[in-house]
Amino acid sequence: KEAGLDTLQVPLSAADAAFPGAVDAAVLYSEQAAAAGITIDVIREPNDGYWSNVWMVKPFVAVYWSGRPTADWMFSTAYAAGVAWNDTFWDNERFNQLLNEARSELDETKRAEMYREMQLLVRDDGGVVIPMFASYVMGLSDAIGHPEQVGANWTLDGFRAVERWWFA
Repeated sequence: KEAGLDTLQVPLSAADAAFPGAVDAAVLYSEQAAAAGITIDVIREPNDGYWSNVWMVKPFVAVYWSGRPTADWMFSTAYAAGVAWNDTFWDNERFNQLLNEARSELDETKRAEMYREMQLLVRDDGGVVIPMFASYVMGLSDAIGHPEQVGANWTLDGFRAVERWWFA
């Protein structure tokens, strides 16, 4: 309503190639958006060719981003202007300035504030909608040895269990 619209209708392309359950998640999201007067027409796309024919081609698509070990890595991969995987094609001058400056900022408090401002810019000005966050749960056993620190950015120790874990 702030934008001067009473309703909004948009297509959302999804396939389980994006992530398991992506089509079902899109349907659930569309049902929630309906309460705000937003009609989301979920288009089930074929899994085959999703990444070449749909992602970064169609305007509103399901995609899965997992975390990265550092804020710089995530911001540089998905939100910096002109990078290959900036799937919303977002370009914000202030964001890009902060991203470059934060890389050389040695004061941790100041750098954290810069990343905070970047996150606010993504939230308030970016083209991404994040309806959910993945929750990784891992079980451990005394029969399996692993390093003292286990990565939590992706499942199974950052997908490195095969090279970092052993039978005890």
